[in-house]
Amino acid sequence: MDKIRIKGIKIYGHHGALPEEKRLGQPFKVSLELELDTLPAAKTDDLTKTVNYAEVIRVVEEELKGPPAHLIETIAQRIAEKILANFSIIEGVTVELLKPFAPVAADFEGISVVIHRQR
Repeated sequence: MDKIRIKGIKIYGHHGALPEEKRLGQPFKVSLELELDTLPAAKTDDLTKTVNYAEVIRVVEEELKGPPAHLIETIAQRIAEKILANFSIIEGVTVELLKPFAPVAADFEGISVVIHRQR
C-alpha cells in the first residue's frame, strides 16, 4: 500500500484534563500517514484519483477546534474515524497528535499519541 504523509499540521485547540487547558487552549501538532493506492492517479496524472490534502487537513482542523476532550487519545481517534468515513480511497490512517505544552513538571519537547486505524 502506498502512503501520503502530511506532517506538522499546527492548530490551536482547547483540550486537556485541566480546566485551564480547556479555558486557555494551547497549540497542537498533527501528522498523518494515509494509506491508499496511488497508482491510478500516478498513471493518469489525474487529481480526482487521489486524496485532496486540503480536505484532509480541514477534517483535522474541525476536530481540534471542535468540542473539548480530556485526552489526546480521544481527539486522535475522532480524526482517524472522520478521515476513514469521509475519504473512501483511504484504506488506513496513522494519526500522531502532539501536545507540546502538556502540564507536566519536566523538561520535554512534547507528549504525543500515535494510533493506526484501517477499514
